[in-house]
Amino acid sequence: MKQLLALALLVLFCACKSTKQTVQNTQIATNNFKKEAIAEAEIKTDNNSKTETKALEENTVLKAKTEIKQDTTIVFNQVLTKTEHSNIHFLWNELLQKHVSANGNVNYKSFKIDHKKLLEYINILAILKSKPEFDSISREEKLAFWINAYNALTIDLIIKNYPVKNIKDIKNPWEQRLWQFGDKWYNLEDIEHKILRKMDEPRIHFAIVCASYSCPKLQNTAFTADNLEQQLTLATQEFLSDTNRNEISENTLKLSKIFRWFDKDFEQNGSLIDFLNKYSNVTISAKAKISYKDYNWDLND
Repeated sequence: MKQLLALALLVLFCACKSTKQTVQNTQIATNNFKKEAIAEAEIKTDNNSKTETKALEENTVLKAKTEIKQDTTIVFNQVLTKTEHSNIHFLWNELLQKHVSANGNVNYKSFKIDHKKLLEYINILAILKSKPEFDSISREEKLAFWINAYNALTIDLIIKNYPVKNIKDIKNPWEQRLWQFGDKWYNLEDIEHKILRKMDEPRIHFAIVCASYSCPKLQNTAFTADNLEQQLTLATQEFLSDTNRNEISENTLKLSKIFRWFDKDFEQNGSLIDFLNKYSNVTISAKAKISYKDYNWDLND
C-alpha cells in the first residue's frame, strides 16, 4: 500500500507539474488576449464603451475557465484514484498560505489575481466528486473534502462579486447554484445543511467560513483527513478563546449566534455547556447565564 501511495503521489506530482505549465501558458495567452480586447474597446468613445469593455473581459474569463477545465480534466482523469483523495488539497493549501493571514484575514484583492488557480482547484474537486471511488472514501476524507470545498466556493463567490463590503450585499449568496460537481449543481446552503451537518460533527461550524468578521477565522492551511481531528479541535478552541466572537467566564457567557442558530448540533451528547467545557480553557458552570453577541457580516479582510 505504501508503494502504491508513493507511486500515485509521484504520478500526481508529475501531472500537476504538467498542469501548472499548461495553466501558465494559458495565463500568458489569456493576458495577451485581455490586453488586446481592452485596447480595442477603449478606442470606442461612445456611451456604450464601458459596457463593451466589461463584456470583453467577461468573455476572456469564460475562455480562461474553459481552458482550465479542459487542462485539468485531461491530466487529472489519468491519475486520480482513491489514494490521492487525502493529498489533493495541496493547491488550496498554497492559495491559503499566500492570501490568508495567520489571524484569518483574507486578502481578496490578491486572491482575485489568483482566481484562475482557485478555479483550477474547484475543477479538481468536481473531478474527484464525479469519480466512482468517491463514495467509498473514509468519513474523514469526505469531511475534509467538503470543508475545503465550502471555503473555496465561498472565496470564489466573493471574488466573482468583488469589491463588495458584505456577503449579504450579494443576492442570495448561499442559494446560488454556481458550481457543478458531476451531474449536480451545488450551492453553499446544500453543502452546509444537507452534507456537512448530516455528518454529525458539530465542530464543522468552526471550520467552514462565511467570509464575515463574526465567523470563525479562515484557517490558512487546508483540512486533510490525516490531521482532521487536530484541526477541528484547534479551530474550535481558537474560536472559543477569541473574545471578539465569544466572551466566556464561569457564570456568564456572551456567545456567537452560531451557538443559537445550530443549538441542536451542539446538544447531541449533552448540553451546550457540556460541549463548551470540552474545548474552553475556562470551566463553565452548568447554571451560567447565556446571551448572544451581534453578528457582523462585513468581510473578513
